[in-house]
Amino acid sequence: MARTPSNMLALSTKAPDFKLVDTVSDEMMALNNVTGEKGTVVMFICNHCPFVIHVNPEITKVAKEYIEKGIGFVAISSNDVENYPQDGPQLMKTKAKEEGYPFPYLYDETQKVAKDYDAACTPDFYLFDEKQELVYRGQLDDSRPGNGMPLTGKDLRDALTALLDGKSINTLQKPSIGCNIKWK
Repeated sequence: MARTPSNMLALSTKAPDFKLVDTVSDEMMALNNVTGEKGTVVMFICNHCPFVIHVNPEITKVAKEYIEKGIGFVAISSNDVENYPQDGPQLMKTKAKEEGYPFPYLYDETQKVAKDYDAACTPDFYLFDEKQELVYRGQLDDSRPGNGMPLTGKDLRDALTALLDGKSINTLQKPSIGCNIKWK
């Protein structure tokens, strides 16, 4: 199990646009289809990574809570499915249904979107404000598989709450840790 940290894209970076297929609805979706009125969370995840499997219950919970507050959520898988077939689109659809994802789960076949976001690992989290400028990137919380720390979503929740309350978001942000994106 590799322990790859986030690359930590520069704060204030404008959200790169994309147009990818949603594996659940089989529809093409662009950034403007998933943005929330008050902000947007873009997550890079996959099906097989133990770090993602570990946080899946909490990301589903956080999304359900904050979607109601005007935050858009989207998950993207950019892994090479030739060498990691368990991350293929059909299995992504199955995983999204099993986990009860309340957000689209998009497939980045060319890996261009992961490169545009400078994504490095799964999971990798990005929070953009209503102007689509990056205000948070990094970890969900301090919990990792086997470290005994409870899943709380604290880091992402704190950033989301500050954004919604119009407060400044702490710029000292910890990178996410997970499996590296499986590049072609």
